[in-house]
Amino acid sequence: MAVVSKKIPAPDKVKIRTALLSVSDKTGIVELAEALVEQGVRLLSTGGTHKALVAAGLEVVDVSQVTKFPEIMDGRVKTLHPNVHGGLLAIRDDEDHVEAMKVHGIEGIDLAVINLYPFEDVRAAGGDYPTTVENIDIGGPAMIRASAKNHAYVAILTDPSDYPALVETLRSNDGQTAYAFRQKLAAKAYARTAAYDTAIANWFSEALDIEIPRYRTLGGVLKEEMRYGENPHQSAGFYVTGENRPGVATATLLQGKQLSYNNINDTDGAFELIGEFSADKAPACAIIKHANPCGVATGSTLREAYLRALACDSTSAFGGIIALNQLLDAETAEEIVKLFTEVIIAPQVSPEAQAIIAKKPNLRLLVSGGLPDPRTRGITAKTVSGGLLVQTRDNGMVEDIDLRVVTQRAPTAVELEDLKFAYKVAKHVKSNAIVYAKDGQTAGIGAGQMSRLDSARIAGLKAEEAAKAMGWAQPLTKGSAVASEAFFPFADGLLSAISAGATAVIQPGGSMRDAEVIAAADEHGVAMVFTGMRHFRH
Repeated sequence: MAVVSKKIPAPDKVKIRTALLSVSDKTGIVELAEALVEQGVRLLSTGGTHKALVAAGLEVVDVSQVTKFPEIMDGRVKTLHPNVHGGLLAIRDDEDHVEAMKVHGIEGIDLAVINLYPFEDVRAAGGDYPTTVENIDIGGPAMIRASAKNHAYVAILTDPSDYPALVETLRSNDGQTAYAFRQKLAAKAYARTAAYDTAIANWFSEALDIEIPRYRTLGGVLKEEMRYGENPHQSAGFYVTGENRPGVATATLLQGKQLSYNNINDTDGAFELIGEFSADKAPACAIIKHANPCGVATGSTLREAYLRALACDSTSAFGGIIALNQLLDAETAEEIVKLFTEVIIAPQVSPEAQAIIAKKPNLRLLVSGGLPDPRTRGITAKTVSGGLLVQTRDNGMVEDIDLRVVTQRAPTAVELEDLKFAYKVAKHVKSNAIVYAKDGQTAGIGAGQMSRLDSARIAGLKAEEAAKAMGWAQPLTKGSAVASEAFFPFADGLLSAISAGATAVIQPGGSMRDAEVIAAADEHGVAMVFTGMRHFRH
């Protein structure tokens, strides 16, 4: 049953007379406290915050003097007391609340400055179970929520970036805050505690292997407000979750304009794809356009890998995203700057390469410090009307699968390597996906078609266009391996791949017409393996 409100009108201006300061992140807290003292505000504080303010020469009342109870249990219990929460929650214009304050000796608190134990940082750093649990704040969220609920009378600050705005407000309004200002602070406060609790809940799910919890929340901190979203009429923001995974959210932007919504989406796709290729095995490059790869390759050098990836579809690569699995060197940078590119992301970059890229000031250069591990567990989410679709990350790896030869001819060792290469790429192509590969290089990519046959045809056509552009005698699909991220529902898609020149096929299998598809492969002397693992991507 819902709680009934007395509907007492909120005052516009509220004078701040008493402030409670209790922060884990002490950035700017001394300066804020000094500004509050200038306004004649009485300061209450706790633990480490109290020590920091006293050390700065400020007069501060320890909260234990308010509660008449000492801080106990290693600081776990210090503010969970009626004298604190009553001071935060009391409705000053409610006669019953005022009388209760008098009877119990509770003084009103008009400003709460609270931030929380660094749970997210401890989690991201891989803290052990006891340490992570110990960094779950209890009193802080309770005070934040209490203050935010009573925003009619209490201002709540949870972010040091808001300190200057409060100081300016007090100086401009005779030490008072306006109701609209307090409302905005309250909204931000609830968002903060929601994100904090989300991080805790998701950590527990990960730690206890709970893949589908009864309640699922997603949270993050605004990293930057975008100029617009996927299209100019859409607003957008980029939020980071605190997950310590190398990628666009954690990378450092060394140069270039602000990343756009589409840049971030495409760069994430590019770097997740390149993470499939270990830097220890060979240099590799992926070029992405509109969230689909238009070329992927390995090489003896990073420069060679880039040029081979570019050769797959140099037209689509214009204005694309380039992801590299090794340090970006000068030789590779010299080639990249010859073509208009939106973003480069690499684990590291040499000073010489950075100087070359600097000649293109609008080109965004991101350094990640490492590669994402494709085997790492995690979740992905998508909004639908009225709900969220949440699933575990597609961390299936072709190297971890026992491939099953289903045709009379088994693939050769060379074909097998190309099959695995093509399947890695197909995992990151929008469905329906067909990928031709030869000698560690994509030969043609067909993406996002409603018909698998059309994807096979488009990939073959792309290969023919690439051969003409590069002056090759024939497309690389001749003698290639072909990957399909899902089963062939009919033999027609397979026959199209064979006509393009493919000699070996990798697919999950599982169609009602597998026998028909296998027979078609046998008829043409084509080797085919089943993975038993589908990689739909929508």
